[in-house]
Amino acid sequence: MIAALKQKDTYRRYLKSLKFGFYCMSHPLDGFWDLTHEKRGTYAAANTILIATLMIRVLKLRYTSFVVAPPVYWEGVNIFMILASVLFPLALWVIGNWALTTLFDGKGRLGQVYMATCYALLPYPVIQIPLTIASNFVTVDEAAFYSTLSTIALLYAGILIIAAMGQIHEYSAGKNLLFTVASLFAMLVMVFILMLFFSMISQGVAYFISLGKEILFRL
Repeated sequence: MIAALKQKDTYRRYLKSLKFGFYCMSHPLDGFWDLTHEKRGTYAAANTILIATLMIRVLKLRYTSFVVAPPVYWEGVNIFMILASVLFPLALWVIGNWALTTLFDGKGRLGQVYMATCYALLPYPVIQIPLTIASNFVTVDEAAFYSTLSTIALLYAGILIIAAMGQIHEYSAGKNLLFTVASLFAMLVMVFILMLFFSMISQGVAYFISLGKEILFRL
């Protein structure tokens, strides 16, 4: 009985925290402050929003009408690359922003940066789901509205991410914008380091493979 009550309370808190994401959309400053400082957000809700974003990213390619977007040959689509196009930049942003702000009096922890960023992604699935459905009923002349609203979804999410970082790190507007740019630069640096690392690994593997072939040839 006690376990059932605890499970019910956990589920109720999850739904409440998921619903709170819509408050963050309409009241970003108050919402993202309460999200972390008042502990009104949960990782379960953040993960749900991220999963919804990944799903609509895939479904958008599959079900968007060719009238508003170029046709996609589904047989040649690599779904893992599609998911990585969201998860990889997200991971770079979270790590880069947290690493920089930790050095300059940022109050947000790594988990809070992740949670707030996921909550800030909510406009994307909220706007893209009806857009994907509506794309099958619009004409060529109305395609511009689809593109505009699709762009608004991305810009809206981007603005919410900036607002979220300012609130959880307790930065002023100017300092927040500065570290937003710095975080983007940190992402580029990390990409460069990863590319350099994998390049060295591939060259090392190629060297040992060629060395092994040479040994086998001489034997």
